[in-house]
Amino acid sequence: MAARLSLATRGDLAELAEAARAAGRIGIDTEFMSEGRYRALLCLVGVVVRDPRVDGDGQADRVELVDPLDDEVDPAPLARVLADPAVEVVVHAGRQDVALLRRVWRTEVRGVFDTQVAAGFAGFGAQTGYANLLADVLGLRLAKSASFTRWDDRPLSREQLAYARDDVAHLLRLADALTARLEASGRLGWAREECRRLEESTDQRDPWLAWQRLPRIASLNPVARAVARELAAWREQTASAEDRPVGAVLADAPLVEVAKRRPATLPALERIRGLQPSTLRRRGEAILAAVARGLEAEPLPAEAVERPDANPVDVPAVALSEALVRARVLDAGLAYELVAARNDLAQVVAAVRRGQPEPPVRTLQGWRRDLVGAELLELLAGRRSLAVDPAGRVRISPG
Repeated sequence: MAARLSLATRGDLAELAEAARAAGRIGIDTEFMSEGRYRALLCLVGVVVRDPRVDGDGQADRVELVDPLDDEVDPAPLARVLADPAVEVVVHAGRQDVALLRRVWRTEVRGVFDTQVAAGFAGFGAQTGYANLLADVLGLRLAKSASFTRWDDRPLSREQLAYARDDVAHLLRLADALTARLEASGRLGWAREECRRLEESTDQRDPWLAWQRLPRIASLNPVARAVARELAAWREQTASAEDRPVGAVLADAPLVEVAKRRPATLPALERIRGLQPSTLRRRGEAILAAVARGLEAEPLPAEAVERPDANPVDVPAVALSEALVRARVLDAGLAYELVAARNDLAQVVAAVRRGQPEPPVRTLQGWRRDLVGAELLELLAGRRSLAVDPAGRVRISPG
């Protein structure tokens, strides 16, 4: 099929939606710009559908590029398809794609099948890139010449259009190949379960929770933490209104220092290290007002809960737990990152040591619990033991 290096029209979108519903599948990839903005700007959407009406070299996939910056193009037909649970939406590393489409096209995205997630269940790395998967699974090589370009500039170059087209053109074929592998191994259900988690992806942030991500926040006293929460919420709201990165409004380090010192006047604010003169001129009064609101708010008590990785007593048990998980993951042919992270295991170990209920970590839920989570709890209860066999593999036995 000859490559079409042009942007989709209104009629194209209606035809794409019809073809997607007829086939029950659609592939999606986005190009966006996040530099210098509060939220990423959706700049281009690549779409591939299985279209048996396409003639030529036998490839029955139709690829179109949709320009979300063109006011003449109404994405509603495609938005409705993405929200249709009867249509599978194929993406690769699609968390950002789903979040962008949900926000910009004001739609839900259902039936997600992520080829990067699927690859982790098919014996590849959990973070394997699209180009590497195409090479390993389909034997295809892609040029990545236009990946870091200005996608918000118009008109787009032929190089950009060719790059965006290639990024989505083989997505359905890749999904077919991975699906076949997963069906053969009995892991397709697990992969689909994991992919469904992506359907709720969002890039929306709650301003009143932003303070929790601040550095050194645990070192502040309860009054200072309340001020930090107010400052962080003001910063998020200001950055959103101006479409600027939060650091361009007020950087983390001076924000925490302001919360710590709680200045009441501009001269006192000026003495805080890290505040730029331009920030003081433009935002000084707003910063002082946020400090005042924080001082009027209820103090936030310091976290009393011990960090799960803070007790050195847990280190050996965490290492033993990781050995168990890695052994089971290796036997199953999965990527370790899909099943657990060190923090997950540290929370489980700490909860068992304290006699607390199971923590809500992914390793103890769903298919992961069936694979290794229940066995992990038995190991920590002394009902499982690990040993190394003559071949160097970990052997798991009743304790």
